[in-house]
Parts: sequence; C-alpha cells; structure tokens
Amino acid sequence: MKFFAAVAVAFALFVSGGSRAADIVKVATRPGVSESYLLMADPSAPPKAVAILFPGGDGLLDLRGSGDAVEMNQKGNFLVRTRGLFRDAEVAVAIVDVPSDLLRRGYSDAFRQSKEHAEDMSAVVRDLRSRFKGAKIFLVGTSRGTVSAAYVGLALGASVDGVVLTSTVSQASGAGTGLSRFDYRELRAPLLLVHHVDDGCHVSPYRGVKDLGSTYPLVSVRGGKPAKSDPCEARSAHGYFGKEAETVAAIKSWMLGRAFPRNIE
Repeated sequence: MKFFAAVAVAFALFVSGGSRAADIVKVATRPGVSESYLLMADPSAPPKAVAILFPGGDGLLDLRGSGDAVEMNQKGNFLVRTRGLFRDAEVAVAIVDVPSDLLRRGYSDAFRQSKEHAEDMSAVVRDLRSRFKGAKIFLVGTSRGTVSAAYVGLALGASVDGVVLTSTVSQASGAGTGLSRFDYRELRAPLLLVHHVDDGCHVSPYRGVKDLGSTYPLVSVRGGKPAKSDPCEARSAHGYFGKEAETVAAIKSWMLGRAFPRNIE
C-alpha cells in the first residue's frame, strides 16, 4: 500500500509541476472565478523563461481536452499557431483563455484594462512561478492581446520580467481604445516592440510604434507571404505571415538576454 501511495503522490507532483508536454491548467482567481491556460513545457529541463501569450480578438479560446488532444479556437492567431516555435527546452508557454465569467462573450478592451483582469493574471503568474522556480516571466500580446500585455504589465510591475507587444493596437476604434491612451513610461518591466512595417490593419499601423523605437527596442519585420486574410487578421502582415519563425526567434532571444535583430527581412 505504501508503494502505491508513493506512486500516486509522484504522479500528482508530475502533473501539477507542469512536466507534461501540453495540458490545460485551471487557477482560482477572484471569488467564484477561475482562469484556464494551456501550459506547454519541455519535460527534459527547467525553462529559463515562461512566455504568457495573449491572443487577439475577443481572446476566447474555449480550451478543452487534455495532453496531445487539447483543442482551442483561434488556431490561426499569430501567437496560437506559433506556440510550438516558442516552446523549447529554454522557454515554456502559457496561452491564457478568458476567465470563467467571460466564457460567453470574451474580452473587451475595457476588461483587458481592468483590475479584475490584472488580478486573474496575477494568479496565473503566481502559479507559473510555483511550477518553474527561477524562470523569468514575460507577457506577450498580439493585436488586441497587446492591450492585456501592456495593462497587466503595468499593474503587476516588477512581478513580471518583461512585456512584448506585437502588432500593437495603437489606435482607438469602435471596438475600444486599444493602447491609444497608454503611457509606456509607467511600465516598470522592460518592453520589446515587434511590428511588421506593412501592417495594413487600421488600428495597428507601423507609424503607431515607429517613434517609440527611439526609446524602446523595436523589431521591424518586412516581407513574408502574400496575405490570405483580411489586413486585421493573422494570415497577413498583421500576423507576420511567412515570417513567423524569424519573428518568434527574435522575441525569444530578447527574453533570454541574447542579441536579437532590429530588422527582419
């Protein structure tokens, strides 16, 4: 009996420690609310960094299943479809879904800027730090996910190690304010900006971040494949279509404190 009890404990530690290649983790956050995220980590070695990924749009992934059978929405989103490029022996990945109280409507820009969102993400950060001792934690957003990464980064301050904004929503629109009112100077964590110079989305033009490149590191991406989607969708320059591998590699190098290209062509 003692042997079987020890095996059961070991199995529980194996799962709770995030050693599986991919699985859905649910974390209690606000009273009566939980936050789910897809955790991807190489079981062969502890990661040096963890990338918390915020997809764009309404952020509703509807995570379901387990292990290799995990299913989700937004598979074409830049960060969702490149999750395998982010994850390796040095970098673990956590793709966040919407909290349980938003499962029917997804994120709005207002919620992405709220204290409730910051509280939910603080719980996720604590959970990841308990799993991966000593690993640095980075918030990585794309498109409307940049609203989450920026405002959560602002709220959590030094409890995260860096913020990465890709295809930053710098312009207000009918869907929300984006980051048009955000004061980047208030961020305590290091910031990396990544943008395609030919981004044709009206809420995320390259000019919206170009001037910030004199203050913060900016990776400017050029080229790629001909668009197969609307300019504001991910199968276009907005989603680094055809330049995914180089773009992700630059982000990971920055997170790991290594040299990274300022221009990708």
